[in-house]
Parts: sequence; structure tokens; C-alpha cells
Amino acid sequence: MANDAPDEAGRGTPPRAVYSRMADVSGQAVQAGAVWGGIHFHGGRDGSRLPVPRQLPGDIPDFVNRSDEVHRLDELLSHRGAGTFVIVGTAGVGKTALAAHWAHRIKKRFPDGQLYANLRGFDPRSPATAEQVLGRFLKALGTAPEVVPVDPDERAGLYRSLLAEGRFLVVLDNASSAAQVRPLLAGAAECAVVVTSRNRLSGLVTRDGAHRVSLRTLSPAQSVALLRKVTTGQRAQDPAAELALLARLCARLPLALKIAAERAVTRPHTPLSELIQELQDESGRWEVLAMDDEQDTIGSVFAWSYKALPQEAARLFRVLGVLPGTDFSAQAAAAAANLPVTTARRLLDVLTGAHLLEQTGAERFEQHELLRAYAAELAQRQDTAADRAQILHRLLLWYLRSAHAAASLIGAQFPEPTWPSLAGGPARAFAGHGDAVRWYEEECANLTAAVKTAAAAGFHEIAWQLPLVLRRIHAFHGPVGEWIATAAIGLDVARDHGPDSAVADLSESLGMAHVQCHRTDTGREHHRRALEIRLATGDLFGQGSSYNCLGLVDLRERRFAEARSNFRRALELFRYLGDERGRGSLWGISRTPCSRPAPLRRRNRRRVARRRSTNGRATG
Repeated sequence: MANDAPDEAGRGTPPRAVYSRMADVSGQAVQAGAVWGGIHFHGGRDGSRLPVPRQLPGDIPDFVNRSDEVHRLDELLSHRGAGTFVIVGTAGVGKTALAAHWAHRIKKRFPDGQLYANLRGFDPRSPATAEQVLGRFLKALGTAPEVVPVDPDERAGLYRSLLAEGRFLVVLDNASSAAQVRPLLAGAAECAVVVTSRNRLSGLVTRDGAHRVSLRTLSPAQSVALLRKVTTGQRAQDPAAELALLARLCARLPLALKIAAERAVTRPHTPLSELIQELQDESGRWEVLAMDDEQDTIGSVFAWSYKALPQEAARLFRVLGVLPGTDFSAQAAAAAANLPVTTARRLLDVLTGAHLLEQTGAERFEQHELLRAYAAELAQRQDTAADRAQILHRLLLWYLRSAHAAASLIGAQFPEPTWPSLAGGPARAFAGHGDAVRWYEEECANLTAAVKTAAAAGFHEIAWQLPLVLRRIHAFHGPVGEWIATAAIGLDVARDHGPDSAVADLSESLGMAHVQCHRTDTGREHHRRALEIRLATGDLFGQGSSYNCLGLVDLRERRFAEARSNFRRALELFRYLGDERGRGSLWGISRTPCSRPAPLRRRNRRRVARRRSTNGRATG
């Protein structure tokens, strides 16, 4: 069987990514030289070979009440054994807490793994796409990154195929619509999916057979019970009537109740009546932050808790409102706030203790979307536009320099940029290739958000430089959709505010990404535009790279004569510049089927092998 052309990034991915697994194979096995076409091999899961994902967030230690809803969910599960369960209710009502608590309660029924994703459906800046979530889930299920399908439908099909092999539990938190959720449904009779949303998701109920459980605010008695659970042992017994009044002021929403209870715990000797009076005063001082009366009340509780923060912690809370992503690391927060990392960690602990922030990992944090909106509102009110711009610029530079450090370990075959913006300043340090890849996977969504934010905020240089740094990573890791999105933004900005070389490089990057998606016509057009610019500016190395990329497109389409012509042009340019810069085109030529004598083809292969032994790799 003839070998197909490798992709431009050198990943070696066939036209449609193939996922194969030979776990628990017994009897005869057939060895094939190459198999194309989206074929899946399924065997039993072998726990000794494949990871068993355990992605559930931690159970809620102070979970109380909701016994009726838990009983209802238990009843639905016992009747069906699996299925889709939708938990709906207003913001701050405790949907995520109930989903996490119930998932831990039933996880033993699903021994093959538990998957979790925050879909960020109501975040106006960066909601998660099904494509992004599927990519993470497939990796968690043991699929090598280089064979995760590019096509969204193939990606969803592979995901359902893998879940069909066992009993899995999937939790999809904070969904905005049925369309966002539907590609992530299991489709297998032995799997369960739990979805939370502020919307009713009627489409999942009517079309997909989901069971809906609606959450209302806590009853007065339940609200008092939650307040007592948090404060018991931390302060003297508070009068039941005052606790009931505090609960009413918090609209009996768990998010507001926990923040108010923590505020009371930090002042154990202050009568609750005085704290209630402070909260009532704040209610008249702050404007509405959200859409309904319940969320207005939450705004008052937030203000009450914020006012009690030390000055440094209050400033950091406002800084977090400027950050473009949905979660962040302690190092990113330190860079944005212009603080030492040790100081930032201490202040993040203060915010976490006040329930204004949630720690999700050793160095990672996130905020409820209402708290994030509140922090952004405070930054608008209390900090100048220049201060907010400096915060954002420091963060974007940190992402640029950190991505450059990671890319130098991941995509070392690309030319190293020498922009002044990369010199000096804080950046993430990496222990090696694996550490850099893990960082990119954690920060992928934030890096895309950083590119969008840089363009929108007028930080033009970062807006085109960051996509060029990221292409050195995107060529080997990450969803192609992110590659195309960031490169397209960078190209638009570079056309108006960047040098010709950046326009050419970003056009080439988009060409590579589109070819990776099998859109070869679009990819070829981008490569031709890059070549036109490089011819006009006399960029000989860039011309060689463009010819090499065009040759790889021709090779993918089996246009062998055109491929040979483009590779030879590239080789002539690289030879003129020096053999060290001609490695990429030699790799392409050696893989081109042609009528050359066998000895010449063997000689080319030996040359490639020698260059690969010195870390030479394709640049197309």
C-alpha cells in the first residue's frame, strides 16, 4: 500500500486520523503497513495499559440539604441505570455543588472513569467549545494527541466509540445550550452524563431523553442549617431569628450564604446583628451587578465581603477582574499584579479563604462567573483606565514570554524570533519538553483569549507576535481550531500594524493549519500569498520555506511533478544560503514518489537520516 504524505507539521497524521488500540487482543493479529480512513479498533479496556480518568472536582465538605433532589436523582438512576441528567437553576443556587456531590455518590457504579468539564457557557469572553472539550476527553481516555481527529464529527464519533467500551460518568458543568452539550453526550446505554445549566435545556429533554431536576433557592430552614454548619465552633451560638434574617438578605442562595457565613467567622466576637446591619448598608450602596433580584442581593454580599479584605488582597481581587481567561495560575496573577509569586500566593490564599476564589489545583485558581463579573465591575470603578491597561499588558507579555519558552522546547525546528519584547521580564520556566506541553494544555484556552484580548485592546505587537510563537506549538499539539483562530487574528492585525515578514509568516502558518484540516485549496492560497510577499521583499529563506510548503501540499494531493518542482526550488535556495538551512526540503524530496533510480532515493534517505540524527526536522 502506498504511503500517504505526512502533514506539513511533520506529525505524520493521515488524511483522516486513525485511532487504533490492541488492548486485550488474543488469537491471531493481522499486521498492516498502513490503514487510512477513520477505522477504529476496539478491544476491552486494560487498566494496566490505559489511564482511568478520575476528573471529578472534590466533593463539597459542607454540603447540606438538597436531600429531595438527591433522592430524585437516585431514583431516576435506579430506574434507568444510566442516561442524561440535567440540573437547572439560577446562578449561585448550588447546581455545581449538587452535581459534584451526586457524582461522588454514584461514581462506584462507573468504574471505567469519570470525566469533567466546565463548559463556561455563560462566560461572554471564552465559553468552551465541544471541539476543545472532546480533545481533552480523548486524551484523558488514552488517545495520543497526534491521532485525535481534526474533524469535529470524527472527534465526536471516536469519543462515543470509546465510551461504548465501558461504564463512564461524564459531568458537564455550566452549559449554555443543548447544542453545546449534544456532541458530548455518551450515546452508550451504560454511561451517565450529568449536565448543569441556568437554562432549562428543553431540547435535551425532548429530543435526547434527558431527565431534568430543577433547583430552587433553599428554604428558610435549609438556609439557616447551612449558616450554622459553617459557623458552628467558630463563633458563639447566633440567635435563630438573626440567622433567618441573614439568610433572607442572601436570597437563600448557597453561594451568598457561604460568603456571608465566612464573613461572620472572621469576626467571631461581633454580634451577628451588627454584621447584618453592615450588609443592609451595603445593599443600598452598590448598584445592580446582574439580571435579577436574587443576583442583586449577591452583589451586596460580595461588596460586604470585599470591604473586609486587606488592601493588598482587595487590589489583587480587582486585578483578577481584568484577566481575559476563566482560570489562571499563581504565576500569571503575580505577573498581572506586578507582585512576587510568593506574595501573590499568600494573597490568593486570603481570597480563597473568603470564598471569593476557588483553588482547583496546586497552582491554579478560578472564580464563579458572578464573582468574576463583580471583580471586573470593581476594577472599572476603582482603577484608572491606564492602571487596567498596565495590568493587561503585563499579563499578555507574561503569556508571550512563557509561550516562547515553551515553544523553544516543543517546536525547536522553527526559527527562533529575536523580538525585543521577548527579552527580560517574568516568564514561566520549564523543566523540559513534558513540562512545557503540560503548561500549554493547561493554558490553551487562556492563550487564545490572550490573542483576542490583545487585538481588542490595541496591543498590536503582542496580537501578531503571540500567534507566531504559538504556531511552533500548534504544529505539534493542540486543536487545529485554536491554531486557525489565533493565526487569523494575528494576520488581520499584522496587515495593518506589523511588518511584511509577519504577514508572510502568519499566512504560512494559516496555510499549514488549513492543510492539516484537509482544506488544501485554502492552504495553498495562504502559502502563495506568503511566497508573493517573500519574493517582493527578497526573503530568500522565506521563499525556500514557501516552496517547501507548496511542495508538501502537492505531495499530499499526489501531484508529484509539481511537488518535485517546488522541492527543487526550495533546495536550490537552501543550498545557496548554506546546507544547514536546507534540511526541510530534503525531507520532502526524499518522500516524493518519482521515477528516480533506487540508488538515488536510498542516498536521499541516508542524508535525511544523518540530518535527523542531528535534530534536523521539517519546517513546512
